[in-house]
Amino acid sequence: MIKITDKSISPEEVINEAKTSGSGCVVTYVGLIRDNSHEKQVLSVEYTDADGKAEAGLRKIADEILKKFSVNSVAICHRVGKLKVGDINFVVAIGAAHRGEGFAASQYAVDRFKESLPTLKIETYCDGSVHKA
Repeated sequence: MIKITDKSISPEEVINEAKTSGSGCVVTYVGLIRDNSHEKQVLSVEYTDADGKAEAGLRKIADEILKKFSVNSVAICHRVGKLKVGDINFVVAIGAAHRGEGFAASQYAVDRFKESLPTLKIETYCDGSVHKA
């Protein structure tokens, strides 16, 4: 499962996509919209996929993980649209035979996502200012 959605993300659904009969674990990361960023109070965060390439960006990360780590499966889901504090924006689930590879692959997925952010991110702060990334 590699998915861009404008709907709420169910971590359990993403976990279920990553489960395999050979997996001894599913290591999961759930990203949330936090209430502060750049020393400002966050009102909302909006992610957009204007060029329609975000899913391909997630798929590239998943392919890298499958080549680099000994894992059984990778499921990644990223939410687009306007999100409020506490909303889930990103879920990674890695099915692996052993936890060590699962944790390493999960961290790699999150780090690559942050480096290559496949969507445009616009943070709006309570003071009315905006930050684009």
